[in-house]
Amino acid sequence: MAEGVETPPSTQQALAPEQALADIVATMPGVSAVRIDKGEVVALAGRDGVVATLTALRDDPRCAFAQLMDLCGVDWPERPERFDVVYNLLSVALNQRVRVIVATDESTPVPSVHTVFPCATWWEREAWDLFGIVFAGQPDLRRILTDYGFDGHPMRKDFPLTGYVEVRYDEDQKAVVYAPVQLTQDWRSFDFLSPWEGVTTLPGDEKVHAERGTPTTTTKPAEAPKG
Repeated sequence: MAEGVETPPSTQQALAPEQALADIVATMPGVSAVRIDKGEVVALAGRDGVVATLTALRDDPRCAFAQLMDLCGVDWPERPERFDVVYNLLSVALNQRVRVIVATDESTPVPSVHTVFPCATWWEREAWDLFGIVFAGQPDLRRILTDYGFDGHPMRKDFPLTGYVEVRYDEDQKAVVYAPVQLTQDWRSFDFLSPWEGVTTLPGDEKVHAERGTPTTTTKPAEAPKG
């Protein structure tokens, strides 16, 4: 159990909704710390007890977080446990939200919560596809946004922005083929001069220059064709 979040000195005043919720969340199983970040309650939970944590948040009538709105990953490459798995929960009945964060590394799996929230299957597949986060007990851990033969996890911060391979349709083979990324570009001379900068005087500007006493060269308008 996490220690209660600090409350205002005066116990005579009613707690703010976020503070009251934070105090309740701090008593949930598996929660190690709770904070209020930009008006939203954020709970840090242990990896092995995340199923019990989310179950309690769903079933406790003081929380009633019946909906898992999102599950996503965050990559912190400089940390030993480089990934955060973030669960965003919503209580429609009580009109409140909570964010649960679980840390893990590249090889240690996080227990799947699809038995608590069936919609988690989609989000866990996405986190596996984009970050390589493994979810133990997930029966359908397949790629969902990238191709089945995709190499690597594109949302990791050490993954190159260009990727490793490119996909194209080969007219000779009449099939989709994979090839190493080639981003070659010939040297070119770029002219960044705006077309408006080429015309220094427009028809009618001679009146302004005449009043200011500055010489001007008026651009003659194109003559209409005769005949």
